[in-house]
Amino acid sequence: MIVTLTLNPSLDRTLEVERLERGGIVRTSTPTLQAGGKGVNVTRALAANGVATVAVLPTGGAEGAELVRQLEDAGITARLVPVAGRTRSNITVAEYDGTVTKLNEPGEALGADELSAITDAVASSATAHDWVVISGSVPPEFSSEQLAALAGSVASLGAHLAIDTSGDALVASLAARPRLIKPNRAELAEISGRTLGSISEVIAAAKDVRDRGVELVLVSLGADGAVLVGPAGVVVGESRVDRPRSTVGAGDCFLAGFLSRFSVDEADVEGAMLEALAWGAAAASLPGTSVPGPGDIDHSNVQLVWQPDLDRPLVAS
Repeated sequence: MIVTLTLNPSLDRTLEVERLERGGIVRTSTPTLQAGGKGVNVTRALAANGVATVAVLPTGGAEGAELVRQLEDAGITARLVPVAGRTRSNITVAEYDGTVTKLNEPGEALGADELSAITDAVASSATAHDWVVISGSVPPEFSSEQLAALAGSVASLGAHLAIDTSGDALVASLAARPRLIKPNRAELAEISGRTLGSISEVIAAAKDVRDRGVELVLVSLGADGAVLVGPAGVVVGESRVDRPRSTVGAGDCFLAGFLSRFSVDEADVEGAMLEALAWGAAAASLPGTSVPGPGDIDHSNVQLVWQPDLDRPLVAS
C-alpha cells in the first residue's frame, strides 16, 4: 500500500490558450477541474494504474466539497479530514507551445486539533512496510518543527517515508531520515548549497544529501531526464516527450511510477527508474493535471544512460 499525505491540497482549474498575452483579452478552452496537490496527484496516478493507494488530506469549504466530488468520481480511496478553512483553488494556464503559467493560492492555516486529526488519519491508514509519501507545499503558519514531528511520527510507524516538498519543509523533513526524497534541480541546489549546472554536479549534491541520512535521492530534471543516487550507486535516465502539453503534475507521476515498481521489488532499481521516466513523460503529454493510465505510458520513449556526458550543461530551468 502507498499512502499519500497532502497537507495543502487544491482544486485545480486548467485553461488552455493559444498564447498568453499580459494585459490582453485571451480566449480560453472550456476549463477543466481536477483534484490537486502533489500527494493527491501521486495517488491519482497510482490508482489509474491499478496500484493500491489511499490519499489523506484536509478539506473545507465549497472548493473542498468539489475536490471530494472529483476524487469520488475518479474512484479514489481517500481519508478526508474536515477543517475550518477553505481548500485553496489554483489556476493553470497552458499555452499551445507547452508553456505553463500557474497561479497558486497559499491555502489556509491548520489548527492544532486539525493537524492532530490528520496525523491520526495517516497512522490509521498505514502499517509497517507500507510507503507513506508526504508531498507538496505546506499551509501558511506551518512550522518546520511541525513537519519534522509529523515526518517522525510516520517513521515511528515502521512505514517507509518518502518526501517531495521544498524549502524549509524539505530541510526539516531530513531529520526523520526518510528513505527517499524527490527534489527537482532547484530544490536539490537549495538543500545542498551547490550550483547544479551538469549531471556530475547533480550527482555530487545528491551524495551530500545521502550523507545526511537519506537512502535514496531521486532527482527529476525535466528535459534533462533524472538521476537516482542510492546504495547501489548512480542511475541516470532520459525520456522524450514529442508534444508536451502541461508539465504540471509530471513530477508527481514520475514519483508514482518509481514507487509502483520499487515498492514491489526493491532490487529492481533500474526498472523503477524506467517506470518513473515513462510515467512522467506520459503526464507531460496530457492536458492540465491529467494523470496517465496504462494506455498513455510508452516505455519506448525512455532509456537508462550507461555512460552519460557528466559535464554536459543542463537545460536552464
